[in-house]
Amino acid sequence: MNFHIIKRTLGWILLFEALFFIVPLITAIVYGEGELVSFLVSMSICIALGVVCLIGKPKSEYIYAKEGFVIVALSWIVMSIFGALPFWLSGSIPSFVDALFETVSGFTTTGATIFSTGAQIEALPKCILIWRSFTHWVGGMGVLVFIMAFLPLSGARNMHIMRAESPGPTVDKLVPRVKTTAAVLYSIYLVMTAIQFVLLISGGAAPFDALNISFSTAGTGGFSIKADGMAGYSPYIQIVTTVFMILFSINFNSYYMLIRGKLKDAFNTEVRVFLIIVLIAIIAITLNVLLTPSETYDYSVGEAIRHSAFSVGSIISTTGFVTENFDLWPAFSKTILVILMFIGACAGSTGGGLKVSRCIILGKGALHELKMAIHPKQVRKITIDKRPVESETVRTVSSYLVAYIIIYVISMLIISLDCQDLETNFTAVAATINNVGPGLSAVGPAGNFAFFSDISKIVFIFDMLAGRLEVFPMLILFSASTWKKQ
Repeated sequence: MNFHIIKRTLGWILLFEALFFIVPLITAIVYGEGELVSFLVSMSICIALGVVCLIGKPKSEYIYAKEGFVIVALSWIVMSIFGALPFWLSGSIPSFVDALFETVSGFTTTGATIFSTGAQIEALPKCILIWRSFTHWVGGMGVLVFIMAFLPLSGARNMHIMRAESPGPTVDKLVPRVKTTAAVLYSIYLVMTAIQFVLLISGGAAPFDALNISFSTAGTGGFSIKADGMAGYSPYIQIVTTVFMILFSINFNSYYMLIRGKLKDAFNTEVRVFLIIVLIAIIAITLNVLLTPSETYDYSVGEAIRHSAFSVGSIISTTGFVTENFDLWPAFSKTILVILMFIGACAGSTGGGLKVSRCIILGKGALHELKMAIHPKQVRKITIDKRPVESETVRTVSSYLVAYIIIYVISMLIISLDCQDLETNFTAVAATINNVGPGLSAVGPAGNFAFFSDISKIVFIFDMLAGRLEVFPMLILFSASTWKKQ
C-alpha cells in the first residue's frame, strides 16, 4: 500500500474543498450573512491540513487498483467530514452526526435531509442553502474526476481512480489521456448546467433559485430551498427541471459521441432501454392516477402527465425533487416508483441506483443461463450493441449485486431497532443506498430522516457512500489485507 500517495491525494482533496467554500463565501458576502465566519474557519482548517498532507514527495506515484479504491473511499469520507463543519459551526445543524448526514447526502447526491419541516429549510441562511446545493454539483460528476481535470494525481495509472469513483459497471477513456477525459466530462457537465440555469431564468425563476435548482438537478441530488419542494414553481420551471433530470441521467459518454456525430454510439442499448422505461412508467402512472378515484388529489389530464413525468424523472434519475406527495398515490404508482429507485440511471451519469446497464447485463445473464440449461452444448456469449460482454464484467456485476443485497439486509436489520414500520425502513434504505432521497411513509416526500437514531443515521451515511461509490471502495476499507505493506 502506497500510503504516501494516499496522504498526498487527501491533501489535494482538502485544498480543493477549501476552494469549493468560495461559492458559499461569496453568497454570504452578497447577502451580508454572519455565517461567513463558519466558512472562513472551515476553509482555514482545510488549507492547513491540506498543506501538511502535501509535505514530502512520495518515492513512487504509481497507483494500483487497491490504492485507487482506498483513495476514492477516504477522499469522500474526508470531504464529507470537513464539508459538514460549516453546518455545525454556524449552528444551522447543532448535532455533528446530523451535519455529517446532511453533507454526505449532499456530496453523494442523495438529497435525504434531517430538517424536520420545510419551514426550517426556508429559514436557513442563503450561504448554507447554496452550500447544500453546491455539494450536489461537486459530487455529481465526482470530486476526483474534477481534480484530475486540472492536475495529474499520479505519474501513471490514475485510471484506477476514475473507475473507482465513476458510477457504472465499466468506465472507459474517451480520449487517450485520463486528464483530458476528465476535462471533457466536466466541460459537458458545466455547459449543461449553464443551459438549464439560463432556461430557468428565462422562465421567471429568481437567479438564486435558478442556481440552486441547477446545481441540484445537475448532480441529481434534489435538495430544495423551498418548504414545498418544487410544487410552488411554475409548470414551465417544473417541465424544464423534468427534462434536465432525465438528461443528466444519461451516460455522459453518449453526449461526447453525439458531439462527434456518432449517433449510433450515442443512442446505444442502455440509453434506449432507459428512455423506454421512463416512457412506460410515465404512461402507467398517468393512467393509474387518472383512473383511480381519490379524495386527496384531482388532476386534469395535463396535470397528471406533468406530475407523473416529474416524479418518474426525479426517481429514476435519483434526484428526489417533488411537486406532489406521491405517497398519497395509488399502490400501483408507488410500486412503480420504488422499482425505479432500484433501477436508477445510466452508467456514467450523475444518477444513482443499480444502473440500467447493470440491469441489462443481469437480465441477459439470467437468459443466457436459461438457454445454457436447455442447450448445454451451445457456445453463446452475452452481447450488448453487438459487442460481447467480457466474463469479468459479468462476474463483477454479479458480485456487486450480492454485496449490494448483503449491505441492504444488514442495514434493514440495524435500523429496524428504531421500531419504525416496515415500509419506512425498506424505502429508507432504498432511498439512501440508491442515492434517491425520499422514500415512502415517514420518509416520503412530506417526511425526513430526523427521527432516526444516530446509529441508524451512521448506517444511512455508510449506505449513501456505498451507493455512490459502487459498494466496493467502501468495503475494501474493512479488509485487513488492504492495509498490509507490500
